[in-house]
Amino acid sequence: MTENTITLKVQLQEGKKKEEARLEMIREEPLSIRVQGQSYAVVMRTPGDEQAHAAGFCLAEGILDRPADIETLASCEGEQTNVVTLTVTPSRLQIIRPILERRGFLSQSSCGICGKELIQDLSQVVHILPDGPKLDLQEARRCLDTLKDHQTLYRLTRAAHAAALFDASFERLSLAEDVGRHNALDKAVGRLFLQGTLARAKLLVLSSRISYELVQKAARAGIPFILAASRPTALAIDLARSLNMTLASPSHGSEGIYVYCGYGRVLQDNPS
Repeated sequence: MTENTITLKVQLQEGKKKEEARLEMIREEPLSIRVQGQSYAVVMRTPGDEQAHAAGFCLAEGILDRPADIETLASCEGEQTNVVTLTVTPSRLQIIRPILERRGFLSQSSCGICGKELIQDLSQVVHILPDGPKLDLQEARRCLDTLKDHQTLYRLTRAAHAAALFDASFERLSLAEDVGRHNALDKAVGRLFLQGTLARAKLLVLSSRISYELVQKAARAGIPFILAASRPTALAIDLARSLNMTLASPSHGSEGIYVYCGYGRVLQDNPS
Protein backbone atom coordinates (compact mmCIF):
# COMPACT_ATOMS: atom_id res chain seq x y z
CA MET A 1 0.00 0.00 0.00
CA THR A 2 1.19 3.55 -0.80
CA GLU A 3 -0.22 6.99 0.01
CA ASN A 4 -2.06 6.78 -3.33
CA THR A 5 -3.45 3.26 -2.98
CA ILE A 6 -5.27 1.03 -0.53
CA THR A 7 -5.09 -2.77 -0.35
CA LEU A 8 -8.47 -4.51 -0.51
CA LYS A 9 -9.61 -8.12 -0.36
CA VAL A 10 -11.57 -9.09 -3.46
CA GLN A 11 -12.95 -12.28 -4.93
CA LEU A 12 -11.38 -13.73 -8.05
CA GLN A 13 -13.70 -16.05 -9.95
CA GLU A 14 -12.55 -18.19 -12.85
CA GLY A 15 -15.40 -20.39 -14.04
CA LYS A 16 -16.70 -22.16 -10.92
CA LYS A 17 -13.48 -21.60 -9.04
CA LYS A 18 -13.43 -18.82 -6.44
CA GLU A 19 -10.50 -17.55 -4.46
CA GLU A 20 -9.55 -14.55 -2.41
CA ALA A 21 -7.15 -12.00 -3.79
CA ARG A 22 -5.60 -8.77 -2.58
CA LEU A 23 -5.42 -5.87 -4.97
CA GLU A 24 -4.00 -2.36 -4.81
CA MET A 25 -6.86 0.04 -5.53
CA ILE A 26 -6.26 3.65 -6.47
CA ARG A 27 -7.50 6.25 -3.98
CA GLU A 28 -9.89 8.98 -5.01
CA GLU A 29 -10.63 11.90 -2.68
CA PRO A 30 -11.94 15.45 -3.03
CA LEU A 31 -9.55 18.38 -3.18
CA SER A 32 -11.02 21.75 -2.29
CA ILE A 33 -9.24 24.67 -3.96
CA ARG A 34 -9.88 27.97 -2.20
CA VAL A 35 -9.03 31.30 -3.80
CA GLN A 36 -8.91 34.53 -1.78
CA GLY A 37 -10.55 32.76 1.15
CA GLN A 38 -13.51 31.49 -0.85
CA SER A 39 -14.21 28.01 -2.21
CA TYR A 40 -13.52 28.03 -5.95
CA ALA A 41 -13.61 24.37 -6.96
CA VAL A 42 -13.74 20.83 -5.64
CA VAL A 43 -12.11 18.22 -7.83
CA MET A 44 -11.94 14.46 -7.35
CA ARG A 45 -8.34 13.32 -7.54
CA THR A 46 -5.68 10.92 -6.29
CA PRO A 47 -3.98 12.37 -3.19
CA GLY A 48 -0.51 13.84 -3.63
CA ASP A 49 1.12 16.98 -5.09
CA GLU A 50 -1.74 19.12 -3.81
CA GLN A 51 0.00 22.48 -4.21
CA ALA A 52 1.27 21.68 -7.69
CA HIS A 53 -2.20 20.41 -8.59
CA ALA A 54 -3.81 23.64 -7.39
CA ALA A 55 -1.24 25.79 -9.19
CA GLY A 56 -1.70 23.92 -12.48
CA PHE A 57 -5.48 24.06 -12.13
CA CYS A 58 -5.47 27.80 -11.42
CA LEU A 59 -3.14 28.45 -14.36
CA ALA A 60 -5.59 26.63 -16.64
CA GLU A 61 -8.51 28.60 -15.23
CA GLY A 62 -6.88 31.98 -15.88
CA ILE A 63 -6.48 32.81 -12.19
CA LEU A 64 -2.69 32.69 -12.54
CA ASP A 65 -0.46 33.73 -15.41
CA ARG A 66 2.97 33.42 -13.78
CA PRO A 67 4.42 32.29 -10.44
CA ALA A 68 4.83 35.94 -9.38
CA ASP A 69 1.01 36.24 -9.28
CA ILE A 70 1.00 34.01 -6.17
CA GLU A 71 1.04 35.73 -2.80
CA THR A 72 0.47 32.56 -0.76
CA LEU A 73 -0.12 28.92 -1.67
CA ALA A 74 -0.60 26.57 1.25
CA SER A 75 -2.06 23.24 2.23
CA CYS A 76 -4.30 23.23 5.27
CA GLU A 77 -3.30 20.96 8.16
CA GLY A 78 0.10 20.06 6.77
CA GLU A 79 1.04 18.43 3.51
CA GLN A 80 -1.47 15.56 3.67
CA THR A 81 -4.61 17.57 3.13
CA ASN A 82 -7.73 17.84 1.05
CA VAL A 83 -7.73 21.66 1.08
CA VAL A 84 -5.35 24.06 -0.67
CA THR A 85 -5.64 27.82 -0.30
CA LEU A 86 -4.37 30.37 -2.79
CA THR A 87 -4.13 34.11 -2.51
CA VAL A 88 -2.89 36.29 -5.35
CA THR A 89 -1.18 39.66 -5.38
CA PRO A 90 -3.37 42.78 -5.24
CA SER A 91 -2.57 43.66 -8.85
CA ARG A 92 -3.52 40.16 -10.04
CA LEU A 93 -6.71 40.24 -7.98
CA GLN A 94 -7.93 43.27 -9.90
CA ILE A 95 -7.47 41.37 -13.17
CA ILE A 96 -9.24 38.18 -12.10
CA ARG A 97 -12.20 39.66 -10.22
CA PRO A 98 -14.59 38.83 -13.12
CA ILE A 99 -13.46 35.20 -13.03
CA LEU A 100 -14.00 34.93 -9.29
CA GLU A 101 -17.35 36.69 -9.48
CA ARG A 102 -18.57 34.31 -12.17
CA ARG A 103 -17.62 31.35 -9.97
CA GLY A 104 -17.87 29.28 -13.10
CA PHE A 105 -15.15 27.50 -14.78
CA LEU A 106 -14.49 27.04 -18.40
CA SER A 107 -13.54 23.43 -17.88
CA GLN A 108 -17.14 22.57 -16.91
CA SER A 109 -19.59 24.09 -19.35
CA SER A 110 -23.20 24.78 -18.45
CA CYS A 111 -26.01 22.78 -19.99
CA GLY A 112 -26.99 23.83 -23.48
CA ILE A 113 -23.73 25.44 -24.53
CA CYS A 114 -22.51 24.40 -27.96
CA GLY A 115 -18.96 23.71 -29.10
CA LYS A 116 -18.64 26.98 -31.02
CA GLU A 117 -19.78 29.01 -28.01
CA LEU A 118 -17.41 27.10 -25.77
CA ILE A 119 -14.41 27.91 -27.97
CA GLN A 120 -15.41 31.59 -28.05
CA ASP A 121 -15.63 31.58 -24.24
CA LEU A 122 -12.25 29.89 -23.89
CA SER A 123 -10.63 32.48 -26.13
CA GLN A 124 -10.96 34.98 -23.26
CA VAL A 125 -8.24 33.22 -21.25
CA VAL A 126 -6.42 31.16 -23.90
CA HIS A 127 -4.30 32.75 -26.62
CA ILE A 128 -3.04 31.51 -29.98
CA LEU A 129 0.32 29.80 -29.62
CA PRO A 130 3.32 30.79 -31.73
CA ASP A 131 4.76 28.49 -34.38
CA GLY A 132 7.53 26.01 -33.58
CA PRO A 133 9.47 24.16 -32.59
CA LYS A 134 9.36 21.32 -35.11
CA LEU A 135 9.43 17.86 -33.51
CA ASP A 136 10.38 14.45 -34.85
CA LEU A 137 7.27 12.27 -34.68
CA GLN A 138 9.12 9.00 -34.16
CA GLU A 139 11.08 10.46 -31.24
CA ALA A 140 7.82 11.76 -29.80
CA ARG A 141 6.24 8.33 -30.21
CA ARG A 142 9.09 6.77 -28.25
CA CYS A 143 8.17 9.07 -25.39
CA LEU A 144 4.61 7.72 -25.57
CA ASP A 145 5.65 4.08 -26.01
CA THR A 146 7.84 4.21 -22.88
CA LEU A 147 5.35 6.15 -20.77
CA LYS A 148 4.10 3.06 -18.94
CA ASP A 149 7.68 2.29 -17.85
CA HIS A 150 7.40 5.31 -15.55
CA GLN A 151 3.81 4.76 -14.38
CA THR A 152 4.30 3.26 -10.93
CA LEU A 153 0.73 3.92 -9.85
CA TYR A 154 -0.69 2.38 -13.02
CA ARG A 155 1.34 -0.79 -12.53
CA LEU A 156 -0.07 -1.11 -9.01
CA THR A 157 -3.70 -0.34 -9.77
CA ARG A 158 -4.31 -0.41 -13.55
CA ALA A 159 -6.48 2.65 -12.90
CA ALA A 160 -4.24 5.72 -13.24
CA HIS A 161 -3.77 8.17 -16.08
CA ALA A 162 -0.44 9.85 -16.75
CA ALA A 163 0.74 13.14 -18.23
CA ALA A 164 4.38 13.78 -19.08
CA LEU A 165 6.04 16.97 -20.29
CA PHE A 166 9.15 17.05 -22.48
CA ASP A 167 11.37 19.76 -23.89
CA ALA A 168 12.23 20.14 -27.58
CA SER A 169 15.09 17.63 -27.16
CA PHE A 170 12.68 15.05 -25.65
CA GLU A 171 14.12 15.35 -22.15
CA ARG A 172 11.39 14.47 -19.68
CA LEU A 173 10.74 17.44 -17.41
CA SER A 174 7.74 16.31 -15.38
CA LEU A 175 5.43 13.32 -15.02
CA ALA A 176 2.34 12.88 -12.87
CA GLU A 177 -0.26 10.17 -12.38
CA ASP A 178 -3.81 10.49 -11.12
CA VAL A 179 -7.20 8.82 -11.31
CA GLY A 180 -8.24 11.76 -13.52
CA ARG A 181 -6.38 12.59 -16.70
CA HIS A 182 -7.00 16.33 -16.23
CA ASN A 183 -5.63 16.11 -12.67
CA ALA A 184 -2.48 14.39 -13.90
CA LEU A 185 -1.92 17.22 -16.35
CA ASP A 186 -2.55 19.90 -13.72
CA LYS A 187 0.01 18.26 -11.43
CA ALA A 188 2.66 17.86 -14.15
CA VAL A 189 2.19 21.47 -15.27
CA GLY A 190 1.96 22.81 -11.73
CA ARG A 191 5.34 21.39 -10.74
CA LEU A 192 7.12 23.18 -13.58
CA PHE A 193 5.05 26.33 -13.09
CA LEU A 194 6.09 26.62 -9.44
CA GLN A 195 9.72 25.93 -10.41
CA GLY A 196 9.62 28.66 -13.05
CA THR A 197 10.62 26.22 -15.82
CA LEU A 198 7.30 25.71 -17.62
CA ALA A 199 8.51 27.57 -20.71
CA ARG A 200 10.82 24.63 -21.49
CA ALA A 201 7.86 22.27 -22.03
CA LYS A 202 7.12 21.79 -25.75
CA LEU A 203 5.54 18.31 -25.87
CA LEU A 204 2.75 16.84 -23.78
CA VAL A 205 2.35 13.05 -23.79
CA LEU A 206 -0.90 11.60 -22.44
CA SER A 207 -1.97 8.06 -21.59
CA SER A 208 -5.56 8.97 -22.45
CA ARG A 209 -7.63 10.48 -25.23
CA ILE A 210 -7.43 14.22 -25.88
CA SER A 211 -10.47 16.16 -24.69
CA TYR A 212 -11.06 19.88 -25.13
CA GLU A 213 -10.26 20.41 -21.41
CA LEU A 214 -6.78 18.98 -21.93
CA VAL A 215 -6.22 21.16 -24.99
CA GLN A 216 -7.30 24.18 -22.95
CA LYS A 217 -4.95 23.32 -20.10
CA ALA A 218 -2.02 22.70 -22.45
CA ALA A 219 -2.68 25.99 -24.25
CA ARG A 220 -2.75 27.94 -20.99
CA ALA A 221 0.59 26.32 -20.14
CA GLY A 222 2.01 27.30 -23.54
CA ILE A 223 2.56 23.68 -24.65
CA PRO A 224 2.01 23.52 -28.43
CA PHE A 225 2.20 19.78 -29.18
CA ILE A 226 0.08 16.97 -27.70
CA LEU A 227 0.65 13.28 -28.46
CA ALA A 228 -1.79 10.91 -26.79
CA ALA A 229 -2.49 7.20 -26.66
CA SER A 230 -6.03 7.67 -27.98
CA ARG A 231 -7.65 9.95 -30.52
CA PRO A 232 -8.92 13.44 -29.76
CA THR A 233 -12.54 14.47 -29.78
CA ALA A 234 -13.80 16.58 -32.67
CA LEU A 235 -14.18 19.57 -30.34
CA ALA A 236 -10.60 19.15 -29.13
CA ILE A 237 -9.39 19.31 -32.74
CA ASP A 238 -11.48 22.43 -33.42
CA LEU A 239 -10.09 24.15 -30.33
CA ALA A 240 -6.50 23.10 -31.04
CA ARG A 241 -6.76 24.28 -34.64
CA SER A 242 -8.08 27.67 -33.52
CA LEU A 243 -5.12 27.99 -31.11
CA ASN A 244 -2.43 26.87 -33.59
CA MET A 245 -1.68 23.68 -31.67
CA THR A 246 -0.62 20.23 -32.91
CA LEU A 247 -2.54 17.09 -31.93
CA ALA A 248 -1.42 13.55 -32.78
CA SER A 249 -2.01 9.94 -31.81
CA PRO A 250 -0.63 6.59 -33.00
CA SER A 251 -2.25 4.55 -35.72
CA HIS A 252 -2.76 1.32 -33.80
CA GLY A 253 -1.61 -1.74 -35.66
CA SER A 254 1.04 0.17 -37.58
CA GLU A 255 3.98 2.47 -37.02
CA GLY A 256 1.99 5.40 -38.41
CA ILE A 257 0.93 8.50 -36.49
CA TYR A 258 -2.21 10.50 -37.16
CA VAL A 259 -1.64 14.26 -37.09
CA TYR A 260 -4.97 16.05 -36.75
CA CYS A 261 -3.90 19.69 -36.91
CA GLY A 262 -0.81 21.86 -36.62
CA TYR A 263 1.11 20.02 -39.34
CA GLY A 264 3.78 22.74 -39.48
CA ARG A 265 5.35 21.52 -36.22
CA VAL A 266 6.08 18.07 -37.64
CA LEU A 267 9.74 17.71 -38.60
CA GLN A 268 9.89 16.39 -42.13
CA ASP A 269 12.60 14.01 -43.32
CA ASN A 270 15.14 15.58 -45.61
CA PRO A 271 14.56 14.51 -49.23
CA SER A 272 17.11 11.96 -50.41
